[in-house]
Amino acid sequence: MDTIVIYTDGGCFGNPGPGGWAYLVLVDGETVSASGGDPETTNNRMELTAVIRALEAVRGAAHTSTPIELHTDSQYVKRGITEWISQWERNGWRTAGGDAVKNQELWRGLKGLTEGLPLTFRWVKGHKGDPLNERCDAMVKEAIAAVRRGR
Repeated sequence: MDTIVIYTDGGCFGNPGPGGWAYLVLVDGETVSASGGDPETTNNRMELTAVIRALEAVRGAAHTSTPIELHTDSQYVKRGITEWISQWERNGWRTAGGDAVKNQELWRGLKGLTEGLPLTFRWVKGHKGDPLNERCDAMVKEAIAAVRRGR
């Protein structure tokens, strides 16, 4: 196994509103996917949830020594985990402006999941034809539709 490739996406109908998350994990020539939703959430929470759920799945499959390349179309997620989180921790989970970091419980959980993983975050421009990003986006829309139908 060379590299585990992960694509994630999250979104909302309204913000806040009903939301959905999805991921695709490509490993050993196989694709594993999952999605879900929340009746009242935000876009950023769903983006973070998608990454968390994907990493939980990878950790649960004991692939922790294989390099992982995680693709997200969320600058909030990519920059949050690769640039901002260390400063938030140093500032007692406060932003540079002194406000409490939003979605702190999700960021803490994500940080814990990333520790010890050979993980690289890559940003992909959303809605620009990347087939796996588009597939995740379609899964998110299906999850939102299911939430809106009350499932």
